[in-house]
Formats: sequence, structure tokens, C-alpha cells
Amino acid sequence: MARLLVINPNTSGSVSDLLQRRVSAAVGGTHYVRTVTARFGAPYIASEASYAVAQHATLDAWAAAHANGERPDAVLIGCFGDPGLFALREGAGVAVGGLAEASFIAGARRGRFAVVTGGEAWRPMLERLAWSLGYSASLAGIHTVAPTGAQLAADPQGARSLLAEACRDAAQRFGVEAVVLGGAGLAGIAAEIADAVPVPLIDSVDAGAAWALEAVGSSVPGAKAVAGFGVAWQSVSWELESFG
Repeated sequence: MARLLVINPNTSGSVSDLLQRRVSAAVGGTHYVRTVTARFGAPYIASEASYAVAQHATLDAWAAAHANGERPDAVLIGCFGDPGLFALREGAGVAVGGLAEASFIAGARRGRFAVVTGGEAWRPMLERLAWSLGYSASLAGIHTVAPTGAQLAADPQGARSLLAEACRDAAQRFGVEAVVLGGAGLAGIAAEIADAVPVPLIDSVDAGAAWALEAVGSSVPGAKAVAGFGVAWQSVSWELESFG
């Protein structure tokens, strides 16, 4: 059975629990899924500063899992924004993906797509990520709603109504073939509001699970055959220092 390590780059245990349940259900009996939570940082990533810290937290979580004996066949970064994606690919030695990249892949397969997510600060960060991953031409636009993902998760009924309206608006305004509903904490909502949206909705966590099903054994551009970052770290966790 393939082994999948899911890293939650924020400190919210409830998000980790949701990722564990949703990804495990999506991959069925083909993968053993283990989700780990960042040991430091923000409970929700919604700014450039919290994103920057989350990149460090992702590397630290990987190193801690490795020191604990984890030897996964693939790693999924469980955040719609993929903090640490490029850095972890440099040193993990296995396939590494994230919820945003997986969603971009799924959206681009349908044609041009739009993104709906919570937290207004995410727009420039996601635009930058899409450009870095080569999806700028396929991404027609990003529609953010004012509440963050954490706030949306705290009000499920209100979130469904708000997100359904936002997804309809995005589909019509951008004239796309699909809409990505992004956010680890929003897992499962896309299926519940799909009938209210005129184009297919892509759940970012389900997209991440689909990526994992294809990723085991695949070659990742730029990944080293031997895990390690080749850095003489100072003042980081002993696990990350020993994994340098």
C-alpha cells in the first residue's frame, strides 16, 4: 500500500482532522494516509507573513516526520496556497504536491477556470503561485470572499450560501468551464452547492487526493534522488538541522 503524508502548514488541529478524513475517504484503500500539523505558525494562513512562516513550518513538519520514521511515497501540502512546495520538492526526494497546484491541474483539464476562496489577501498570493506553476493562461480570475476560511468553517450554513453565490458570480463573470473552491477548511462544500453553480465545481482537497493517486512513483521535475536540503542550518529544530 502506498504511503501518503499530508502536511497541514497551519496549527489548527481541526483542519488536520478534516484533511485526514477527506483524503483517506477519497483515496480509498490504495493509500495509507497520515496527516501531521505544523508545530508553529498561525492557526489560519491569511497573509503574506503567515504564509512565509508556513513555508518554514512545512519543512519543519517534513523533517520531524522523517525523524519519526515516516517514509512516505508522496507528500501533499494541505493548504490552498501550497506554502513550501518548491522548497520541499528540492529536498524530499519523493513526489510533492499541494492543494492549489492539484486544483489548477484539475481546472486546466476542463479549460479556463476561476478560483473562489476565503480571505481577500489570498488573491495576489494565488496569482503569483499560478504564474510560478505555469497556469496564468488557464486561470481566468480569482474571486475572494471577505471571511477567511476559518471564519467560513465556523458558520457552515452561512458559508454555503455565500460561497454558492460567489461561485455563480465567478462562473458568469469570468466565463469559465470550471470553478475551483479552494481551502482545506472548505472540504466537502463544493459537492453540497454544486447544483447551484452552472459549471463544474472542483473541491481543492478532493483535487489533492486525486493528485496523490497519480503521484506515487512519478518523477518530479527538480527533485533530488536522495532526500536532504544541503543546508548548514542554524537555530532551527534539531530535526530540520539533521535533515540538512
